[in-house]
Amino acid sequence: MQELRDKYITAIGEAADENALEALRLAAVGKKGEISLQMRELGKMTPEQRQTAGPALNALKDEINAALAAKKAALGDAALNERLQAEWLDVTLPPRPMRQGSIHPVSQVMEEATAIFADMGFAVAEGPQVDSDWYNFDALNIPGHHPARAEMDTFYMHRAEGDNRPPHVLRTHTSPVQIRHMEGNGAPCRIIAPGRVYRADYDQTHTPMFNQIEGLAIDKDISMANLKWVLEEFFAAFFEIDGIKTRFRASHFPFTEPSAEVDIQCSWVDGQLKIGEGDGWLEVLGSGMVHPKVLSAAGVDPNEWQGFAFGMGIDRIAMLKYGIPDLRAFFDSDLRWLKHYGFAALDVPTLHGGLSR
Repeated sequence: MQELRDKYITAIGEAADENALEALRLAAVGKKGEISLQMRELGKMTPEQRQTAGPALNALKDEINAALAAKKAALGDAALNERLQAEWLDVTLPPRPMRQGSIHPVSQVMEEATAIFADMGFAVAEGPQVDSDWYNFDALNIPGHHPARAEMDTFYMHRAEGDNRPPHVLRTHTSPVQIRHMEGNGAPCRIIAPGRVYRADYDQTHTPMFNQIEGLAIDKDISMANLKWVLEEFFAAFFEIDGIKTRFRASHFPFTEPSAEVDIQCSWVDGQLKIGEGDGWLEVLGSGMVHPKVLSAAGVDPNEWQGFAFGMGIDRIAMLKYGIPDLRAFFDSDLRWLKHYGFAALDVPTLHGGLSR
């Protein structure tokens, strides 16, 4: 048996291909193989001889089969490697410059505005985009007959039959955030409320969903003079123009009294709008002193506290600053537009480093 083992183990190791390996398998452990013939002789042996020869022959057969399997796997791997080397083809593309993503102008302007107001001590407050009509209208002194509450102007959420909960709307402004903040934190406070708002309108300068930023400051001795200073400081920093002029025009908003629309100085030169020069004026936001009924609805005593509020469209001031002609393009997801108007992802706007690098 030792001679058989040495013979076949050596031959298996030297086998050049699978055909030679199969011939060795048949010669060793096939039906007429040498080891198979030896096992047939076990019946002619005495019981004592079978006890010794039987296990030895089985062990030899297992060892030969294992050697055959290992060699077959090795031959298969070698054949595969040879084939891969012969059929190798470089299918990689040539290197290209890496394209970085860009920051959307709305996100950029929102960060710019947040940095400016944060420098003046305003914190950022947030609230739900779907809110009850009490927070969106009633708490802001907007009566039930006001046109803004009509379904042609406001998106109302569907209510199942028998649902007695107050109607909910897609918020038409971020003013509900002011009510919620005063309810939870009281006075004094100084916040801005940026976010998405929704109104049923769609043209070159209006979209059903747009972005807005509102400000609120409540204290015991705040006046319109403070409002004027805050807005002029914001415009000077945002448009990066020193001494930009503003004009306040008397207006009416249900949630402020007195109310004013604010214009900034501008001019048209060769069909191009220029901010901060000339003798023209451009309306940019609405503002005023917070109405006493709004303070009361938020749980703030109007006999002790007063303050101002303002609101402007982020998309609109982005159009003014960066010369974007059509508001609808903000939401078209056109990669060419985004590449042209987008901002570098790592250039975070700061007052000391520059807002729009």
